[in-house]
Amino acid sequence: MRKHLWWIIGALLLFSITVISWKPFSAIKTNSTVTKKLGAKELFAQYVSDIYNTANLQQTGMDAAVLQKAVTGYLNLKLANKLSPNSNVITVVDFTKSSREKRMWIIDILNKSLILNTWVAHGQGSGDDMASRFSNNDESHQSSLGFYLASEVYFGKHGRSLKLDGLDAGINSAARARGIVIHAADYVCQNTINQIGRLGRSFGCPAVSPEVSDKVINTIKGGSMLYINGNDRNYTSKLLDDTAPANFIAPDTTGAATMAKL
Repeated sequence: MRKHLWWIIGALLLFSITVISWKPFSAIKTNSTVTKKLGAKELFAQYVSDIYNTANLQQTGMDAAVLQKAVTGYLNLKLANKLSPNSNVITVVDFTKSSREKRMWIIDILNKSLILNTWVAHGQGSGDDMASRFSNNDESHQSSLGFYLASEVYFGKHGRSLKLDGLDAGINSAARARGIVIHAADYVCQNTINQIGRLGRSFGCPAVSPEVSDKVINTIKGGSMLYINGNDRNYTSKLLDDTAPANFIAPDTTGAATMAKL
């Protein structure tokens, strides 16, 4: 009798487990075949992440969030026809990093490749090793944050240089009047870092090493975008609105996010 009772209890237990774990075949099929449809902003984030990973930017110390800001501004400017029609290059400077780090990146957005990663100086008035103060005022000797247009080449007191036009009103819009340009400077090098523990500083210009100055100028001249990032709560820009860029990015036939041709 007891043996028969245990057999009944075991059968009931097995039946209960089967009922609890059972799912209709249609539900299993649905879960395996349906994929989540990504929204516009998710696709945009995917597109930026693809550039970041394909160009191996993490290995250079670049912050992915800074790249997303730069690409947002780039696409807003592209959509507004404010960049050179053939410009697929962006330049990013991150002044949240020490001057001892190579904190300038030139990136080919179309081919998702890194062209150059190098040192860049900030202004004397912005700080010593770290840039923490920014200004749009003449004689401040401070760097200015925001988006710029890399314009024409000229020869000045620093030799071959590149003029910059600030695109953020009240933030860097006085760049041309202030003479904020990209130029070569001997104090932008490893030797200066070894001697004083940081790079030398400019009067507000994003100065680069003489070894790479021609490459920088030749690559970005004629209407490409430069973005300078920094720690400043007061900095705002309409170019950081990702609504239009997110809507512009569309999935390709494989479902990956890509940039449509303008």
